[in-house]
This record gives sequence, C-alpha cells and structure tokens, in this order.
Amino acid sequence: MLAIRRLARRRKLDEKAIDSFLASHSFPLQEGTTATVVYRGEADEVHLRHWIFGLTSSQPFVQLAQTDLWYLVLELPARARIEYKIEVVRNGEHEWILDPLNPLSARDPFGANSVCQTVGYRRPDWSLPDEEARPGQIRELQVPSAAFGGSRELRIYVPPRFRPTRRYPLLVVHDGGDYVRYAGLQTVLDNLIFRLEIPPLLVALTDSPRRLREYAASRKHARFVVEDLVPAVESEYLIDPSPAARALMGASFGAVASLSTAWHYPGRFGRLLLQSGSFAFSDLGERHARGPAFDPIVRFINAFREKPGRPAEKLFVSCGVFESLIYENRSLVPLLQASGLEVRYEEARDGHNWENWRDQLRVGLSWLFPGPLWMVYE
Repeated sequence: MLAIRRLARRRKLDEKAIDSFLASHSFPLQEGTTATVVYRGEADEVHLRHWIFGLTSSQPFVQLAQTDLWYLVLELPARARIEYKIEVVRNGEHEWILDPLNPLSARDPFGANSVCQTVGYRRPDWSLPDEEARPGQIRELQVPSAAFGGSRELRIYVPPRFRPTRRYPLLVVHDGGDYVRYAGLQTVLDNLIFRLEIPPLLVALTDSPRRLREYAASRKHARFVVEDLVPAVESEYLIDPSPAARALMGASFGAVASLSTAWHYPGRFGRLLLQSGSFAFSDLGERHARGPAFDPIVRFINAFREKPGRPAEKLFVSCGVFESLIYENRSLVPLLQASGLEVRYEEARDGHNWENWRDQLRVGLSWLFPGPLWMVYE
C-alpha cells in the first residue's frame, strides 16, 4: 500500500502526524513503479509541471482532507529520470517552484528543475569528479571570422599530459559552454581519458550569440566551422588531418548544426555525435507545427532526406523517449543506415535536458573515438 494512503487512513491526522511522516521519508516517494510527489503548504490548487511528451503537461495534486498536504502519484518506468516543477495557485496567482521536499535538482540556461529518479537509475560514476583523474585545461582562443566578420571567442579543452609535438583528434562541440556548465563535459573528458576509454582529444568549445539562427542549418555557420574555426585551431595545435580523427557534436539545435555542417562540407568530418536533434521535417510541402525558428531546419532536413549523401562515416545518435523529438530521431536512423553509414542509436528514459545528454557521453564518445581500453577488449 502507498505510504501516502496509509497516512490518509489515520484516525488522527494532525500537524504532528504530518511532521513525523515528512521527517521519516525521502521525496519523491519511490514504491515499485510509482513515484509520489508531495507538497505541503496553503494553496487553492497544486499542479506538477513536467516535460514528458505525450502526458498532459499539468498534472493536478490531490489534497489530503482538512490538511495542507498535497500529493500526486505517478506511474513511471524503472531507470527513468524526469525534471519537473511544482505549480502553486493562490488567490488566482500561479507560481512555479522547485520541490521544497526534494533536494535533487538540475540546472540549465533557464534556471533549475527538480529531478525525480526512478528505481534503477543512477548517475554514472564517470560523470562525477575523480581525484585520481588528472584534469585537462581549458584555454581561450580568438577566431578571426570571414564568415561572420570580426572574431569569435573559442575555448579549447587541452587533455592532461598534453604534448605540443603530438597530433591529436579534434572534437568540435556546439554549445560547448553549456556542455561544460550543465553536462559536466570537462569532468567527463578527464575521467574517460584517465580510464583509457577514449584517447586524449583536443575539444573546441564553440558558442553562438544567435544560436537559433546560426545553428538552424545555416550555410554561413558551416563556413565558419570549416573555414574559420578549424584553421584557427590548426594554427595553434597539431591536429590529426584525417577525417576519421575529426568530429562534430551537439544537442538539439546544436545537433542540427553538426549534421548540416558535415553535409555542406562532405569529407571534412568523419564522426558525428548527435543528441536529441531538432530534426523537424514535413511530408507535404514545408508545412509544420514547430514555429518559424524551425523553417530553415525543415527545408534542410527535407533536402537531406531526399539526398543524404555521406556527411560522415560514423554517427552516434541519441534521444530521450520522453521528448517530442523522439519520432524525428528514430526516423533518421534507417535513412542513415540505408546510405551505408555506420550508425549507433541509443534511447534513454529521460527528456530534452543536459543531464540526459551527459549520461550518453560515455557510450557516444568511446564508440566514435575508442581508447586503448576498448581497442584491446572489443
């Protein structure tokens, strides 16, 4: 029986009983396939706001009669992770807050969300700081840009034990600053290199001041990456010239930017890591329901579906099953495979967020760039 229902059946349900119940449990309550989110406070209504595609985005809480305790029971699969907020309605005013009873949260460029982890999910140990792993460095580099005019700031992850006389593979990461801030990319790279799961890499962390325009399959952005960014890195570091040693990576619009850059410049990048790509397309003309920011993406993906070519030889694609983009990402995989490309596709019980993308980095990076450990044992 659910703990919250046992509480509701008590003959004497006073403030002291509620205090004792809250003090003796962790929240959200995890009981088999159910997760119970609990809120305590005066309110007219309480709702759960979440980002699970296919489930009504506002779920009402139930109030325990004659108390200020509210709860919502959710049926969730094992090994899942969801982000949410609690919406509290008082006197017609709506406020979205983090769950006061849940210490677990995740940050993104818009703030933070509370996190519910179901039975079987664990944050990967390789995403946590390891005192034994020697850290790499992040250095700054100015990139003169003929594509955009002026110059762009670039940050370069330089691996531990870097040697200026050695040639390194190059990984270009769209939204690189957010990957570092919200997906722990620097820690992940340090750990995977230390564990010999990937080779030492040079990682170019690029960001855009107009990402919704520049990352939306822009030819100008593709030109910037190929003709400005890569030569700037090559002027400072020794880079392996083979396409197999060069990769593009990104999530959401960043995945579109990665795929479109490789498509506009075939043969330049042999590896792509595409996470939750915003790969919107249309089957009848160019009509779609995702808003004007997606118009150039739809045109690009429609053209790509018609003639995919060979943007890269090896592609890692991942997406969360709770995302609205799951259909588009699933449909991309057979198209790539039919073009003779080597594709690995992974799904997670998660949404469109940075910690989902973090959790897929180990399998994605080590598959595209296997280190000494994998080259020995696989």
